[in-house]
Amino acid sequence: MDKIRRLLRAFPETYSEELDIALEREGDEIFKWFLASILFGKRISEELAKNTYREFEKEGLLSPERILASGWDKLVEVLDSGGYARYDFSTATKLLDIMRDLKGKGLMELYKESKNSEDFENKLLEFKGIGNVTANIFLRELRFMPKVNPELSRFVKLSAKNLGIDLNKFDRKTRKFIHLESALLRLGKNYCKKNKCEVCPMGGFCVKD
Repeated sequence: MDKIRRLLRAFPETYSEELDIALEREGDEIFKWFLASILFGKRISEELAKNTYREFEKEGLLSPERILASGWDKLVEVLDSGGYARYDFSTATKLLDIMRDLKGKGLMELYKESKNSEDFENKLLEFKGIGNVTANIFLRELRFMPKVNPELSRFVKLSAKNLGIDLNKFDRKTRKFIHLESALLRLGKNYCKKNKCEVCPMGGFCVKD
């Protein structure tokens, strides 16, 4: 348990919490997290993805209708402002495609229609441009919802294994587990993947492939 306390002290917030997205309120907050997940889903640094989300927030582009109304050129401008220049054209096009689909049926409607977590994930994957990585980013912080229980990512499993944490002992539907999962993911991705043990907040525990 000491390892877990240290881990949660090192990484106290989930990604959505860092962006001030209150997922327990559902509704618009779920869409905000979906937008952020799309930005996190590209091969780009987490800081740039967070900066870009803040640019969308600053411009008030936090609904399908507002994003569609902004148009492709404006989206490219916002993406560039956040540092998303490498993927600005393709992401602007993808966002418009997804928002057109969402206008007809919102995320919560899709969730309510889903039989279980797998069904909900499959519905998300039907959106053009949404792949397994983006879907997992979106779903893992929604575990508190009854019909959401995505697979654990490779980095989470590796971090837990190397720290000697048995994830099967935890109730995955709790906020505590969501925080633990997020912390394990950060440890695996941001520190141990590049073997930067000298800056590891866990004192040198290293996740190796």
